[in-house]
Amino acid sequence: MLTGLGKPSTPSDAVDLLLECHVRIRHFTDMALRLGAASRAEPGEIADTAARVRRYFAEALPLHVRDEEDSLAPRLRGRDPVLDAAIAAMEREHGEHRESLEALIEAAGEIALDPASHARLRAELARAAGDLSRQFEVHLAQEEAIVLPAVRRLLDAASDAAIVGEMRQRRLDAGTVPT
Repeated sequence: MLTGLGKPSTPSDAVDLLLECHVRIRHFTDMALRLGAASRAEPGEIADTAARVRRYFAEALPLHVRDEEDSLAPRLRGRDPVLDAAIAAMEREHGEHRESLEALIEAAGEIALDPASHARLRAELARAAGDLSRQFEVHLAQEEAIVLPAVRRLLDAASDAAIVGEMRQRRLDAGTVPT
């Protein structure tokens, strides 16, 4: 994950890449919370922060969801009843996040284009970010406790390499920096 003076380590497998995504989810959720709580800031800082929050949740997070649903779940499903329940919960929760994500993306997008709208939209942004923060706290902990350890325990090196390749290809196809 993160080593030394805040420099990222070199990910060694799919789990490392997914855990780095979880670090980013927490980081951008916290950034959205801070933006929603800010009562005064420079318009440029507001616009930049809102644009970064909107971009992460609109562009990067959906790739992570696809990593889990399209690359992990099919390879893990059917191997263990507890794991199957965790995968079903993970996929259900992805859908449950949608309403708060849409509200956060919409508010952050509007603020990025018009920083003066921050005063009017910050309560909505704070509400959506707070909802997501609470949801992600449980969601990510469940994945980290059950799903991700199962990847290392149940999948061989070839399956892991295939997952990493799929994750990188998704980002290339989306025009983002590869994971």
